[in-house]
Amino acid sequence: MQIASHDSGNATHPFTAKRLSDALAAEIEGVDLSQPIDGTMKEAIYDALLQHHVLVFRDQALTREQQGIFATNYGELEGHVGRLRNGERYPVINDITNIQPDGKKVPELVNRGPNHWHTDKSYHEIPSAITMLHGKQVPSKGGETLFANMRLAYEALPPQTKARVDDLKVVHSWEANRKNVGETPATEDQKRERPPVTHPLIRTHPDTGTKALYIGTHIDKIVDMSRADSDALVEELMEHSIQPQFRYDHAWRQGDLVMWDNRSLMHRGNTNYDMANESRVLQRTVIIGTKPF
Repeated sequence: MQIASHDSGNATHPFTAKRLSDALAAEIEGVDLSQPIDGTMKEAIYDALLQHHVLVFRDQALTREQQGIFATNYGELEGHVGRLRNGERYPVINDITNIQPDGKKVPELVNRGPNHWHTDKSYHEIPSAITMLHGKQVPSKGGETLFANMRLAYEALPPQTKARVDDLKVVHSWEANRKNVGETPATEDQKRERPPVTHPLIRTHPDTGTKALYIGTHIDKIVDMSRADSDALVEELMEHSIQPQFRYDHAWRQGDLVMWDNRSLMHRGNTNYDMANESRVLQRTVIIGTKPF
């Protein structure tokens, strides 16, 4: 989707965008996402997403169907290789939640992956473009979603580091992700469904042409580099990228719809809330993107 760039205060935007941090994120006022949007609103929202990377729509009340309808304005809904506790595949519109099917709250993590720094579906040949989470139930304290602006992180690298990493390729895989986060190993079926893929370490955004670090917990190793050297470089880049000057940490309010651009960000969930006694239910939709280059 190619859209002309506008400032957040431009009168052509049919809403107000209030910046939430110096690094990224804006709160969008004056939009009810439960109602269909026209072409002008669709393009204005996408334009704001390209500018701010994360958009926060407050006080929304969306059914699964309504969230799906809004999401499909920006592409095809993406399926998931992960499985629920009962072995069934995650539905296309699914929940990130600490509530079990019997209604009881889980006192500790079951799926650890979302709570490590990552970019959604980087282990796909064609990874995610946009993710949306809708806060259906949120804890009174903690449980934030943390974001890192990987374009700013790349731009802040010393020239010699940029020269070192600009042409590197990286292997990502579902199997490596499961190992990296300490989860149950990938099944043979999952390995066949999502074999390792290779992406550039520095990704060019398909709409803005800007460059960003493309890393996270789905990484196996850097191509043509020893395991030790690869791990050391990835760790160095990860530590660089999550510094405060590149961050926005979203404190959830019930009704928030948070929309972000995976092509320029990493994110993770925070587990610093009373998981045994408070509910955290985030309704999730993901949009298929394009092959990284």
